[in-house]
Amino acid sequence: MRDLVRQELVARQVDEQIIARFPVGRRLRVLDVGMGRGAQALRLARAGHQVTGIERDPGMISAARQALAAEPEGIRERVRLLQGDGRDTGVHFLPGSFDVVLCHGVLMYVEEPDPLLAGLARMLAHGGLLSLVVCNGDAPAMLPGLSGDWAGALAAFDTAPRPAALDSDRAGEPPSRPGPDLRADRLQDLTATLAGIGAPLHAWYGVRVFTDTAADRAGAAPADVETLLAVEERAGRTDPYRSVAALLHLCGVRD
Repeated sequence: MRDLVRQELVARQVDEQIIARFPVGRRLRVLDVGMGRGAQALRLARAGHQVTGIERDPGMISAARQALAAEPEGIRERVRLLQGDGRDTGVHFLPGSFDVVLCHGVLMYVEEPDPLLAGLARMLAHGGLLSLVVCNGDAPAMLPGLSGDWAGALAAFDTAPRPAALDSDRAGEPPSRPGPDLRADRLQDLTATLAGIGAPLHAWYGVRVFTDTAADRAGAAPADVETLLAVEERAGRTDPYRSVAALLHLCGVRD
């Protein structure tokens, strides 16, 4: 359920930003850094865009290649998959090579994200879109608190990792408690970083405001999924709800 909500909401939000920024029908050049199994990359390729995916994990890129092989030839021709590190984009591509750069569920694994983000911003053409999905460092106590784990909630006030926020494309089912090796990012800090690398924040959303606690309880029937998505989509763009979501989706635009 967590993965379904994340993938669907982020896809809708990316589509919203693309529609707002680019002419209808334009085939965009998309770079998906840390693409996992390639869910978002394949979705954008199906929409007609030229997509390059980079993933360093051999198992993940193998899964992405298998998923791509099952697509029609026309879609396969629009996708290029590379095994590599997102911090090495300057080795593979010239500055300004892409209209859209996705970096979803990656920063939580990177100890020093600023060089990575600066490199991704350089990959964008003027007016290009940088899409980041990160753990929300502003609300670490929400999940344990709403789950009745009072000791965990108290401890979470002084820790950065965010429970249940792992990208399941990359790490299987999200855990129900934080891991010691994960980073979280604060909206204020990333806003300053994006401004400093020439891709200032244009829009932001919360992702999974309610789902993480609901998914831990019985009774999330399939018939409720569309209603759940409608609630999450509304909450993800509405204050104050979006500020306590498990994940943040930030969209910067290249100067």
